[in-house]
Amino acid sequence: MLRSRSTSDRHRYFHSIAETRYVLRKIFRLVEAQAKLARIDPLAHQGLLQIYGSTNASLMVKEVAERLDISPPFASNLVKSLLKQGYLKRQRDTADQRIARVAITKKGRELLYQIDERVKTEVDCFTQQLSQDQQEAVVSVLMHYIGVSLNVSTQSRVWLGPTN
Repeated sequence: MLRSRSTSDRHRYFHSIAETRYVLRKIFRLVEAQAKLARIDPLAHQGLLQIYGSTNASLMVKEVAERLDISPPFASNLVKSLLKQGYLKRQRDTADQRIARVAITKKGRELLYQIDERVKTEVDCFTQQLSQDQQEAVVSVLMHYIGVSLNVSTQSRVWLGPTN
């Protein structure tokens, strides 16, 4: 069932938003807890994820700032800290040698893999407790926010393509 703002049942829409916020907040808390257990600041962990997960597995500091939605000076300090800890390395851009980028090191990858394994176990345990209605609410809202329609029936789920 498509859950959107335009539905006549606004309560159902806000119920879906509430479920989505609950699930996302819970998952983010689980990720943050695992980062802390690995002795890394959760924002630094997110920085490593953004850098390693980027298209070229490297970012400029201003791109780190943008991806984390933080100020460039704060991103610069975060990157300096990760460099000092050996999780990142500086490298020159292949297309423009004037541009400095940061990329993850083997030590940084190993840290991400370790945290990811722990997170997977925790998140799997949590998500197995979600009802089908909760799962559908979360998927529906997230797809709505990115502009994709979801037609859910008791028989099948169909991707309807981008919405306008």
